[in-house]
Amino acid sequence: MDDVDFDDLGLRARRMRATCIRMAYDGREGHLKSTLSCIDLLLALYGTWLRVSPDDPRHPDRDRFLLSKGHGVTALYAALAEYGFMPPSLLDTYAQPGGALPNHACRHALPLLEISSGSLGHGLGMATGMAYGMELDGRGGRVAVLMSDGECNEGSVWESAMFAAARRLDRVVAIIDNNNMQAVGRNDEISGGMPLDDKFRAFGWAVRTIDGHDLPGIVATLRGLPFEPGKPSAIVARTVGGSGVSFMEDQMMWHYRSPSAEDVERALAELGVAPLHRATP
Repeated sequence: MDDVDFDDLGLRARRMRATCIRMAYDGREGHLKSTLSCIDLLLALYGTWLRVSPDDPRHPDRDRFLLSKGHGVTALYAALAEYGFMPPSLLDTYAQPGGALPNHACRHALPLLEISSGSLGHGLGMATGMAYGMELDGRGGRVAVLMSDGECNEGSVWESAMFAAARRLDRVVAIIDNNNMQAVGRNDEISGGMPLDDKFRAFGWAVRTIDGHDLPGIVATLRGLPFEPGKPSAIVARTVGGSGVSFMEDQMMWHYRSPSAEDVERALAELGVAPLHRATP
């Protein structure tokens, strides 16, 4: 993978985390636990794998990215600004009345998005339906959907998984942000534990389990898609909630808690890089 500058990706990862923290402070919003855990996954997707260009973001043969865990949308906003799909100044409108960037993904507010999301358990169904439609229309492009592990409690996820396997939709990849944390508790406490790799495999998918913060490993895994011809692919990415900021890591309170000015200052000092938009509280 000599064509990938992992030092640059590491810098971008820190900047995207700083950006999300600043947005959470400005918007008086939370979800940093869920947002920071998926930064590296989004970075690898937009930086090395997705065939979509800011010069023509609606090209009919583009790859589609769907954010099913809509509460983690600041990570997607940061990625879109980082890779030139929208100006960084637009980040100032996050969670502001009438702004283009609400606190859950909304395609009506930001048409650049492929879907609206926030009500969990629907992204995989939309991804499989979209891929099937593209196949019927003879269109190119792949479909990647980023999901939370908690939303895999929903039966609609597994109905979609069955459909994708039955239709042999190997252009679909589901990436599960497996941080083992839901809104009010850990997965193994709420649902008795979920062996997600075994479950997707049992539903007819080809599966890889990876470290969701190992950028070379993520990039190598993406480049190996599809894992098996004729099967949809699932990547179970083991992550840490609040990753990248030591006092937020694996801390349940950062699902809903908004950072204070002191939290922002401490986090930015630890990350060692300014946000894309505003640097100080």
